[in-house]
Amino acid sequence: MNLDYKPPGVVAKSFMKDGSFVRGIRGPVGSGKSVACCMEIMRKAIKQKPNDQKVRRSRWAVIRNTNPQLKTTTIKTWRDWFSDDLGRFVWSPPYTHNVCFALPDETTVELEVIFLALDKSEDVKKLLSLELTGVWINEAREISKSIVDACTMRVGRFPSMREGGPSWYGVIMDTNSPDESHWWGIVSGEVPIPEYLTQEEKLLMVKPDDWNFFSQAGAMKENKDENGNLVGYVSNPHSENRQNLQSEYYDKIILGKSPSWVKVYVLNQYQTIMDGKQVYPTFRKDTHVATESLEPKKEVDVIVGLDFGRTPSAIFCQNIHAGRWIVFHEVIGKDMGATRFAEYLKKEIAKNEWDKLTYKFIGDPAGNQMAQTSEHTPFMIMRACGIAAYPAPSNDISVRIEAVEGVINRMSEGYPSLLISPTCTNLISGFEGGYQYKRIYYMGNEKYEDKPEKNRFSHIHDALQYAFLGGGEGKKVVIGLNTPKTPTIVQRVSNPFDRMRSRKRGRSLRAL
Repeated sequence: MNLDYKPPGVVAKSFMKDGSFVRGIRGPVGSGKSVACCMEIMRKAIKQKPNDQKVRRSRWAVIRNTNPQLKTTTIKTWRDWFSDDLGRFVWSPPYTHNVCFALPDETTVELEVIFLALDKSEDVKKLLSLELTGVWINEAREISKSIVDACTMRVGRFPSMREGGPSWYGVIMDTNSPDESHWWGIVSGEVPIPEYLTQEEKLLMVKPDDWNFFSQAGAMKENKDENGNLVGYVSNPHSENRQNLQSEYYDKIILGKSPSWVKVYVLNQYQTIMDGKQVYPTFRKDTHVATESLEPKKEVDVIVGLDFGRTPSAIFCQNIHAGRWIVFHEVIGKDMGATRFAEYLKKEIAKNEWDKLTYKFIGDPAGNQMAQTSEHTPFMIMRACGIAAYPAPSNDISVRIEAVEGVINRMSEGYPSLLISPTCTNLISGFEGGYQYKRIYYMGNEKYEDKPEKNRFSHIHDALQYAFLGGGEGKKVVIGLNTPKTPTIVQRVSNPFDRMRSRKRGRSLRAL
């Protein structure tokens, strides 16, 4: 077999030469990463040491998240390079290509490639029963890390040790860029491990020694004017696989696409793709996000917006001067109630040495409602833990959104009224499109939901809305009066570490 193939660039070449147990390559669309994985499977099959019968045997599983994507993209790419001339392709599930061909050294390559979609529980069970040499995970951003971990347990088991065992075994992966919260960015070390994870969860996100990740250059680069505003895109001379694409390929595919789409599929940046309608279309990252991390002002009260539930969230803000807001910290919990979240907030404050600041905690008014399983509301629990939290003046979603929009669209003394620390990654991703009105189709027409979609970005944005309302924004909308922009519902400035004072005031959980 004679394959006229060369790696499409230096990164793809390094990926193919690497011998790590698990290795992944991330790149823009059209960068040749999927073909590189196909070629790597065949290269490993050819390099497998022969058994006593001079047969080089190996077995691979190729994984995609859904059956339609598996058939129309993954299998198509494979068959574009390896036709039925090399062996019979079985089109009944599980789709299998039985490859067999002779080499000039009088040995024979026998390669079994099994294509699996993991959109059904029985498909996952099939994976867990296979004895494999290796696994290729195509578009790994669509696959959970638990599946990757399961794959590592199935490789290295074919051929058997009686036949000499595999010359190499492991997992290879390719993907377009996921969002920043995805395991790929965290495990690769390109994104910090989230603080809200438990210690056990954090350990699962530490990159093992024999894992390696490769990132290709973006196909294009942002072109900005002297004020830092995006005006277009230009070709990146360091991009890979250009020689196999039409010269105008990227110029044409970006037409009509959202900035978030371009960032993922062309610039190869971690980003959430907006599929619905952006809640805050006037938000501009270049305008509203600081270039460096923000620190709170010591002389200004910190307003902390709170959203409760099993994914509780908190946003730390300050109204620093003339209606200008800074947002300097976000906290997102995972599967925790009000008690644990209160302690988590206090630890965050202590860790950042912000315990000398004064705080006003403003939360979801629904936090005054008792759950069926408890006689204590989230607000009661928070106060019992030493955090004097109070409800925002309104829970009307239109009022909440208008309060934030007012800050986004306002200028104060020649400066934007909103400035967010770049460390608030979830809040920023939500602004850029993750927090959105869901797209729906009704009688053939495209429409959008009236309220923002409840997703992982909505919690932190709810918290921001409560903070701004509690800080006086949207006051005209709430009560119809032009009153000073100060929280009227907050009874006192609290210290989250003042548990003893709360208890003296009769706010222990037992007393509630």
